[in-house]
Amino acid sequence: MDTFPYICIMIVIDTITGKSHQVKIEPVESGDYKNITKGKYFFDWTEEKDREVYKLSIIDSSDILGLVSLERIPSEWRIHIRLLTVSKENKGGDKKYKHIAGNLITYVSKIAVREYAELACVSLKPKGIIAQHYKDQYGMNETGMTLSVEITEIMNLINKYDHD
Repeated sequence: MDTFPYICIMIVIDTITGKSHQVKIEPVESGDYKNITKGKYFFDWTEEKDREVYKLSIIDSSDILGLVSLERIPSEWRIHIRLLTVSKENKGGDKKYKHIAGNLITYVSKIAVREYAELACVSLKPKGIIAQHYKDQYGMNETGMTLSVEITEIMNLINKYDHD
């Protein structure tokens, strides 16, 4: 697995103060799993230990705000998001920070562009009623049982969330 460098200029925004905070996205380390509980992150992330999993946190903080697990599918020029979540305090209308999921999807999209150039595709299979949110917020398109973004939508995400 060739990991992507986590140094990207992305931000989350404090929903109360409006203050922007730069974030880092980096691979989850084995020691992180003791703090990644189903109660805080909605899934049993230990089931993803053998996968490519990334965490998002504010620079100079160890608090994980969001997680993404991915699967590379080179034969389809695609990266599939297996799981994506924000921490419990960052979900819904009273979330502490916004743009966590958008940053993670954009990060995966940048990996896809690096790997597959103009053929890049990122897909996910939404759970429940969140599918419409992914379409509205991230420009995802229905592609059978999954939602996906291709190069046009990927570039829109990068322009919105990545400030490199």
